[in-house]
Amino acid sequence: MEMIYSLKEKYICYFIRGNKEDYWISRRNNHNCEWKNGNQTVGAMKYCYENLTEKDINFFQSLPIFQEIKFENISTIMACHSSPNRNNEKMLPANENTNHIIDECACKYILYGHTHIQGAINHDNKIALNPGAVGVSLHSGGKAQFMILQQKAQEWTHEFISIDYDKEIIIKELQESGLEKAAPYWTQITKHLILTGEVSHGIVLSEAIKLCEEETGKASWCNISPKYWEKAIAELLT
Repeated sequence: MEMIYSLKEKYICYFIRGNKEDYWISRRNNHNCEWKNGNQTVGAMKYCYENLTEKDINFFQSLPIFQEIKFENISTIMACHSSPNRNNEKMLPANENTNHIIDECACKYILYGHTHIQGAINHDNKIALNPGAVGVSLHSGGKAQFMILQQKAQEWTHEFISIDYDKEIIIKELQESGLEKAAPYWTQITKHLILTGEVSHGIVLSEAIKLCEEETGKASWCNISPKYWEKAIAELLT
């Protein structure tokens, strides 16, 4: 967060609120926060919340979920975390809802994220661009990903970047931070994702929920028994 604040002071920056920021805002405001009493399933969110300051959460709350970024003599860009409608609505290729979102957007260029999957969606002379993720990018071969936009006349050209980095340092920091103790299963998935670029946290969580429902008839997404986590991880990460 201190790095973000420093960048904000030195450069023109644009920040968008994502779904995780909403989790922490709801926890601080105690508004529909069903995960606050969750077990190790939400240990990573608890860990992050406990290490955030009031300043940080106030900053999150000040952010929009989408923003039109305007430059002189060039097409305006719509930036959002997931979609301009909601910051947890996935925009996926070859998807009717995604096409509808693009149709509804007045801008030719849309920047979005959330899925951690780098790529472009072309629809009706518009383009939606996902830069991927610098951390835990999916289908990336374990590389950090981002995107560079450059002006060409009155339009934008994009360049997708994928670079390798010292993953062992990141894994060492995970182990030393205390996060591994707070969220052992989440951290195990994170390590696998860092190394391989495959299998998201959401996929493993969905499998753990399914296993719990099959055996008990019910499941709370924020309170999954360790045995279902262990079984889901054994099935999906090996």
